[in-house]
Amino acid sequence: MSESSTSPRPAPTPEIDTSVPHSARVWNYWLGGKDNYPVDRAAGDQYREIFPGIVDTARAARHFLARAVRHLAGEEGIRQFLDVGTGLPTVDNTHEVAQRVASDCRIVYVDNDPLVLAHARALLTSSAEGRTDYIDADMRAPEKIVQAAAGTLDLTRPVALIFMGVLGHLEDYEEARSIVRRLMDALPSGSFLALADSVDVGAAHREASRRYKDSGAIPYHLRTPEQITGFFAGLEPVEPGVVPIQRWRPEPDPFGPPREVATLGGVARKP
Repeated sequence: MSESSTSPRPAPTPEIDTSVPHSARVWNYWLGGKDNYPVDRAAGDQYREIFPGIVDTARAARHFLARAVRHLAGEEGIRQFLDVGTGLPTVDNTHEVAQRVASDCRIVYVDNDPLVLAHARALLTSSAEGRTDYIDADMRAPEKIVQAAAGTLDLTRPVALIFMGVLGHLEDYEEARSIVRRLMDALPSGSFLALADSVDVGAAHREASRRYKDSGAIPYHLRTPEQITGFFAGLEPVEPGVVPIQRWRPEPDPFGPPREVATLGGVARKP
């Protein structure tokens, strides 16, 4: 990692509570990672027993992120990315995917989770030509995010705003829409929104979510398809629009067609 290519911030040792499940660690467990504890694995297993499709959903979301970023950096020529609600570093983080396409891409990650902050240096690797940064901020403070991101990104040029599976942490749908709108309003014409979130697909899904909340973890609120489509209001969708994420520009899979998952997503351009 080149010091000139990154903006590492001093990070105090955060308080990490291992007595209750943590959404980023549970997600890490479903993806086959090692940054989790017994309480997270227990919550993840309970969710999977009720709603087995959650593991396929987690993996499909990661693959969708990679395809969306490759499309944006490749076909759309985007060189700046603002990834809000980053989560724990894993394989093919946004900057790794983008900089494989174009080494001069700049990426700003945003999260307010002490566990993610503890791992943030893994997100601050970069090509010599590009740059990465990490902002410790709550997505409920979009103006703060914009102000901090301007230290790394040129906000007079197009930016890809990314929300991958995080807006469900906000119970109030109108608040979630307002956050997306306020961030997009701060970006110039030609910017993009790449977003995916979980949809309610039935009683088992709702029961798994209810028990997850009862475990002490921060609850995740399932949306309707219409609500997820609403996040893209006023933007020009990239084909095939807002669809189940496994159907968004799928790539050849030697193991056969991807399984249906309970997440919708899409990419859209600000006119």
